[in-house]
Amino acid sequence: MPDHSASHYPVIVIGGGQAGLAMSHELRQHGIDHVVLEKNTIAHAWKTQRWDSFCLVTPNWQCKLPGFSYPGDDPDGFMLRDEIVDYVEAYARRIEAPVREGVAATRLSRSGGRFLVETSAGPLSADQVVLAVGGYHHANVPAMAGRLPSRIAQLHSSTYRNPQALAAGEVLVVGSGQSGCQIAEDLHLAGRKVHLAVGGAPRCPRLYRGRDSVEWLDHLGQYDLPVDQHPLKEKVRGNANHYLTGRDGGRDIDLRRFAGEGMKLYGRLRDISGETIAFADDLAANLDNADRVYNGICALIDNYIASNAIEAPPPSRYAPVWQPGEIPSRIDLAAAGISTIIWTTGFRSDWSWVDLPIFDGSGYPTHTRGVTAAPGVYVVGLPWLHTWGSGRFVGVGRDAEFIAGHVRDRFAATQASNAA
Repeated sequence: MPDHSASHYPVIVIGGGQAGLAMSHELRQHGIDHVVLEKNTIAHAWKTQRWDSFCLVTPNWQCKLPGFSYPGDDPDGFMLRDEIVDYVEAYARRIEAPVREGVAATRLSRSGGRFLVETSAGPLSADQVVLAVGGYHHANVPAMAGRLPSRIAQLHSSTYRNPQALAAGEVLVVGSGQSGCQIAEDLHLAGRKVHLAVGGAPRCPRLYRGRDSVEWLDHLGQYDLPVDQHPLKEKVRGNANHYLTGRDGGRDIDLRRFAGEGMKLYGRLRDISGETIAFADDLAANLDNADRVYNGICALIDNYIASNAIEAPPPSRYAPVWQPGEIPSRIDLAAAGISTIIWTTGFRSDWSWVDLPIFDGSGYPTHTRGVTAAPGVYVVGLPWLHTWGSGRFVGVGRDAEFIAGHVRDRFAATQASNAA
């Protein structure tokens, strides 16, 4: 292992979330000295970017950080936000991760044989660097939001907390991925009048043929499928996650049922002009596609049950409980009584502080299972880094273990070269 001073480390891990902590655990297994830099606090995103009723959409048994599986007594339940924070913080304590909280990395570059990391606490250097900062860096709000009148309160899903915190009036939720559907449900259950601009996100059954669909998909190997074996290859990284919920023990999210109960559904948001919102004419197609994916997952499970002669309740298929009629292509916000818009439009990445040639034309770090084109630089914790589970508690440990092996081998090769 190379010598180092107080400002030099063999490995610097940037990011102290579950990915950075898993990386720390695996480096320690190899006896590799390192430090983890976290610009805020451990589990910061879980604490600050989730609403009050937030819970996991995957069962607790899938929480499998290396050396620390779910410790509770409800493996088939779904941890609430504060329980997730407790789990991540307890993990950091258990593995005694060398985390420096409140230290932000502001620039990463290379000089000679070392990587230079400029931080809010002063410069550091390293022989190797792991970027465990995820890909959700800044709230993504479309530029057209600036055309809205000032009377409309606007917030991103990352700052939504509960229905009571919103001004009186009706609410337009833009986006129907996991966050959009769950926030729309949260408002709907609280008796708020909700308008939802529906995009192309797919949906998934919660329970099917006697088991949670996540359990079936796990048995099917879906969470272990490498990205290079997926039909879409790397393009799958841009897909929206399936929407469902773990709320109240877990259930489907059925936007058609919500519509039957009074929620107003529209197609994708297309344009804004003052008080006027324009929508695309694609609501029916988006709902149909979500149901097609839902029933496709059911068929996949059916085939698995039949192939393995598993005893299970009989199969079924989802049949629409509501169909769009004449859907307005435009609404007037004032006339509709809408006072708040919640943007559930995701996040955008910002790697501008990384001054290394590791990105493709879209700004995504090019890598093979987390190993980038720059020797000694790695990424971990990104969705579909290697498998569907890569960005989740269930899979991040496998990726960290693989990368730690590369880190170890690179140190060994360097030592052998220096000895020669």
